[in-house]
Amino acid sequence: MVVVGGIIVGLVRGGRKPRGTVYPTTRDENDVALGGTGTLTEERPRTGATQVPSAPAGTEVQDHALVEEVPGIETPAPVAGRLVRLRERLAKSNTAFGKGLLALLSSDKIDEDVWDEIEETLLLADLGPEPTTELVDALRERVKVLGSRDPEHVRALLREELIKLIDPAMDRSLNTSRHDGRPAVLMVVGVNGTGKTTTVGKLARVLVAEDKDVLLGAADTFRAAAAEQLATWGRRVGVPTVKSDVDGADPASVAFDAVRAGIEGEVDVVMIDTAGRLQNKVGLMDELGKVKRVVEKLATVDEVLLVLDATTGQNGLNQARVFSEVVNISGIVLTKLDGTAKGGIVVAIQKSLGVPVKLIGLGEGADDLAPFDVENFVDALLA
Repeated sequence: MVVVGGIIVGLVRGGRKPRGTVYPTTRDENDVALGGTGTLTEERPRTGATQVPSAPAGTEVQDHALVEEVPGIETPAPVAGRLVRLRERLAKSNTAFGKGLLALLSSDKIDEDVWDEIEETLLLADLGPEPTTELVDALRERVKVLGSRDPEHVRALLREELIKLIDPAMDRSLNTSRHDGRPAVLMVVGVNGTGKTTTVGKLARVLVAEDKDVLLGAADTFRAAAAEQLATWGRRVGVPTVKSDVDGADPASVAFDAVRAGIEGEVDVVMIDTAGRLQNKVGLMDELGKVKRVVEKLATVDEVLLVLDATTGQNGLNQARVFSEVVNISGIVLTKLDGTAKGGIVVAIQKSLGVPVKLIGLGEGADDLAPFDVENFVDALLA
């Protein structure tokens, strides 16, 4: 057991910590005093403890408690099983999109009026103007060459073109493996109301189902219930959470302590939940950049995942562009796809930013989050 910036950590790699263990959360004589030089200061030597830098000067440091799990740990659903369930839900919610296109393309006569309807259907599905033009042009050429209106032939044609448009070559894997003797670090960002904290909790379940040791950092210090909400998600699957006991604590300080605890505990993944913020508030966005820079004093930020609400449509693109400029987004998590027929937003986001959709959420359940799979997604749209 070692002390990390006031957090007493009992995580030991190579043998999972006992489930239900609770650790003290008080500081002691080994705690760090920050220097005022603007550079990282060293901790006092401690027997058996890895030396990890203290927080950079200018970062407010407060008591951040490590909240451990309680008895009654849930077992998350296997990831593979989720894909089948999510595909069924997506098929139900997007039937208007898929069936509408298939009906139009299977018409006895496809004239300009039909092509206009196809284009309108794609635009209403939030595919975006450029991808819509690209897909319609490709379909026009393929239908002309095919010379058939057989529904199965048309479905196969549409499937091929949609898969090509969504781009299966994009890397949709999550960087969740330890490297250089340190955990993978994931930051999750987004605007208010997208389900960001819930997504972090659900993703923790995905990682636990893959037998990863996970630690959560509650760097959303502005919403009163956010830290406890995150800790509750963690407790359900035996994942500890680093959070502040002080309202309005410095988010960068909490994130820093979470990563440091993860390094000392030799966990596989540290996930940092950040405060929801409006993309047009410069101060809030600058603060988000600060959180990332402070964390990078300790470890590489391997993933910055932007959570977007699929129901916001094209407005989500504006959010994505601004966040990408501030923290260099590596992937998109698209939530609430179960309540909309606008699955085309997947294409629009990727075409606009060159950033892949890596995860999708299709429901309120704890295990209703899964890796995004292009072929499964398209097959569900055309079911």
